[in-house]
Amino acid sequence: MSQTAQNKPRRRFFQRAAIAGAFVGLGGLGLGAFARGRGGPGGRDGGPLDPAELDQRLERMLKHLYVEIDATEAQKEKLGPIVKSAAKDLMPMRKEMREARLKAMDLFTRDQVDRAAFEKLRAEQMALADRASKRLTEALADAAEVLTPLQRKLLSERMHRFGGHRWHGRG
Repeated sequence: MSQTAQNKPRRRFFQRAAIAGAFVGLGGLGLGAFARGRGGPGGRDGGPLDPAELDQRLERMLKHLYVEIDATEAQKEKLGPIVKSAAKDLMPMRKEMREARLKAMDLFTRDQVDRAAFEKLRAEQMALADRASKRLTEALADAAEVLTPLQRKLLSERMHRFGGHRWHGRG
């Protein structure tokens, strides 16, 4: 099997996780409420986001979401906690991912190549990605139960129009 063929399932996994994240992160408005840090252009310095700031960003994004899907009051009462809970559960994972990138660079710049350490780090990151994917999937299913089929379709269309660009360098 070619290297490209071997990477396709992995690439699809991460693409699906990103799509689920975009949906849970308010249908293309993104998981930016907790994925981005403060400061820098577009708030992307990667620094920590304090819980109060996270809540403010989530509230702002939820307001946009509610308008876009014409959410009822009952839906608002259910969706808010789903999104906020997922974001709070994923915040520590964001920190773990940042720490893993630093560890990878440390391993890469050492005088001696430690393949076992690289493999251990890779396995840890795959487990972390799996945990994140499971949490996103849970939130996605929870949100789907709250929304009507039409609202889900609206969010899906928005993701296809705007979500892809968000994950590839655009605001």
